[in-house]
Amino acid sequence: MELTAVLPAALATEIPSPSEHTWYLGIFPLRAYALAILAGIAIAVWMTARRWKARGGNPEDVLEIVFWAVPFGLIGGRIYHVLSSPDCYFGEDFSGGGDPIKALYVWEGGLGIWGAVALGAFGAWLGCRQKGVKLSSFADAVAPGLLVAQAVGRLGNWFNQELYGRPTELPWGLYIDAEYLVSNPATGVAYPEGTLFHPTFLYELLWCLAMAGALLFLDRRFKLGHGRVFWAYVLLYTLGRVWIEMLRIDDAELVLGLRLNVWTSVLLGLAALVISIVLARRFPTREESVRLRPEGDDPSAGPEAEPEPDPEPDPASVGTGKAAAKPEEEKNAAVEESDADTSART
Repeated sequence: MELTAVLPAALATEIPSPSEHTWYLGIFPLRAYALAILAGIAIAVWMTARRWKARGGNPEDVLEIVFWAVPFGLIGGRIYHVLSSPDCYFGEDFSGGGDPIKALYVWEGGLGIWGAVALGAFGAWLGCRQKGVKLSSFADAVAPGLLVAQAVGRLGNWFNQELYGRPTELPWGLYIDAEYLVSNPATGVAYPEGTLFHPTFLYELLWCLAMAGALLFLDRRFKLGHGRVFWAYVLLYTLGRVWIEMLRIDDAELVLGLRLNVWTSVLLGLAALVISIVLARRFPTREESVRLRPEGDDPSAGPEAEPEPDPEPDPASVGTGKAAAKPEEEKNAAVEESDADTSART
């Protein structure tokens, strides 16, 4: 009986939230959210460089393409977040009651993945054009790394105690400090201190890592190319994002009773499924080269050097139309023919 009474207490665990999310080196702040994003980018670059080399690309190109993609991705991610959660910045129904300047406070969290992917892809396209490689090939190389980067980035949400899910009594419920508790959507009253919530950051972290492993397996098994790995990434990620998004209780724009991110995930998932089927039928095998043009054929290098003109013909051969300067083999053949002709006449 004593063991029965002790077991429930032993099983009633919880996931604590970090007590700090910012540390200071003198006057310079080190924010956990920014560190998580940077760590995710670094891991994604390393993975992409290895996969790019395996596909026949130059791994040094990856850093230059990322130099274009990352800034565009950060800007796109912030724009999508602000548009999908505008009340904090512009007030409810854009009434002007918010604080628009906070839209610039990226370090406080808030990057929408679909905005990051969209504008990041545009930046990657610029980089790929500059390096003379195919965007579809680069997208296939980067896709698993994107999932790992997203997984690591979710740790920033954990440190910031944000974007958690509904209350739960599961043993892995997430504890949130009182200052970060949101209001109950049904009552408008803040949840009482000590309430545990679904750790949606952890759900998405684990989902992203599992899907990254799935992409690596599928790519190795079926030799996917022509953008098929990337669209598989979109499909697999959206499958998880739909149910994880349905658990969240943070403020978000609602469309027909559903969160905007749910609709976005559903539509993108369906589009990814259709595109994947079309690409599979059209390109059953991987592309032979990742380059847009042959190696060394760089239009930015200027016009090709003109071939040297042929040597001036010998004046003695102008009348016959034969050049005096002939290769050694032709000269020998001519001598042998002449000798044979002389012998025949003799």
